[in-house]
Amino acid sequence: MIGISALWIVLLLGLGGYTLDRVLTSAVTANFDAQLDYVLTQMIGSSDIGPDGEVLFTRQPADQRFLEPYSGLYYQISGAGFDPFKSRSLWDRQLTVEPGHVDADAHAYDSGEFADEKLRIVERDVRLPGSPVRWRFQIAQSRDALDAQIGVLRRILVRSFGLLGLGLIALAAIQAIYGLWPLRRVRRSIVAIRSGEKARIDERLPREIAPLVEELNALLEHNETQAEEARRHAGNLAHALKTPLTVINNEAMARSPDLPDTVIREARTMRRQVDHHLARARAIGRRSSAQARAVVWESLEAVERAVSRMYENVTVDLTGDRSAVVRAERQDLDEMLGNLIENAAKYGNGRVFVTVKGGGAWVEIEVEDDGPGIPEAEREAIFGRGKRLDTGKPGTGLGLGIVRDVAEIYGGEVRLEESEDLGGLLVRLKLPPAEMTALMLPSGRTGLVLPAQRTGLSLPVGRRKPPRS
Repeated sequence: MIGISALWIVLLLGLGGYTLDRVLTSAVTANFDAQLDYVLTQMIGSSDIGPDGEVLFTRQPADQRFLEPYSGLYYQISGAGFDPFKSRSLWDRQLTVEPGHVDADAHAYDSGEFADEKLRIVERDVRLPGSPVRWRFQIAQSRDALDAQIGVLRRILVRSFGLLGLGLIALAAIQAIYGLWPLRRVRRSIVAIRSGEKARIDERLPREIAPLVEELNALLEHNETQAEEARRHAGNLAHALKTPLTVINNEAMARSPDLPDTVIREARTMRRQVDHHLARARAIGRRSSAQARAVVWESLEAVERAVSRMYENVTVDLTGDRSAVVRAERQDLDEMLGNLIENAAKYGNGRVFVTVKGGGAWVEIEVEDDGPGIPEAEREAIFGRGKRLDTGKPGTGLGLGIVRDVAEIYGGEVRLEESEDLGGLLVRLKLPPAEMTALMLPSGRTGLVLPAQRTGLSLPVGRRKPPRS
């Protein structure tokens, strides 16, 4: 930053100094030419024609340098057929006359016709009264004085712009160091966090750095949340494996004759638990994916078919928004809905009703059953690891807890309420919606296309919700 600022400052000051030098040089030169033109005008005004047609001065120029040889100030009047009328200061030299052009107005230019002296010449062609000859009046002065003035100006410019450039570069350096200094404080805070002295960056920092600090604190909180999820996940897995291992151990110690069957059965249970927790771990890794999308109705139909085969005496009815799509992976959505509907079928009296509500900020999935329900005072406790209110039926007590964990992974939530229609438990699962794109199917019907899958869906008509008995 300091190097780029210094380069830019030098470039701008260089261009500005060059431009200012051209302006001032032109101004000083114009002033020098104006003084010569003033003397030239006086000469023309005091000139007259003598008896032989030559030029004479009615009044001699007042500047004494015209009388001193090689003084640096000269004049000369030239005309066709006459010898040049020149100042004494020219002595044995004379000014060159270019006959190829006519200068009706004053014409200034530089001349190097004298080897030891550079001249600035102003000339003008004039016809004097009573003379047919066109006379060229020339006045010349050494450029030494003009060059000296320009040299003084340039030295002042270089010094001034040099000091200005150094000041600006120093200011840019101070500004960069001062502006970036808070980042050193952030670095020290991060070192303190890594060493365990701090948990967050709590220093008061400038507004420009505050968003960075907020993001760092949010990242630290996110990492802590992930670590807590990992610990909870490990605890759930340990609890799920503890019961089968206890059963196997007891059977082995009792030398039970059906030990092989027990080992096979419990091993399958443990394998299902391991597969489930691996899937949940993958869900945690996928939750930040913007491409995670699942059609709720497809998942509900798949779960309904599986539950109907497991519980033949249970009727599962589906209704609601068939086009609802949630931001979650299909296997994770199947896992959540499978736990909720299986619990409803297991603990209900034969009727389960599922309603899908979409179109808002959330996609809500309500799972109701006609069972005894859960008292309000125990609804939060039921989410605990291994918590079961009915221990007479098989299970691990992980269902609702896992549903809430996976829902929270995707930014959703789960709430337990009382079903007004069926009288049992109502589980309200809320998940964030995913965007869908409409597609006109070949038959003219409108289907839905997932942006990641581009699959047209033709969904069946749902059944109506039964009245409360």
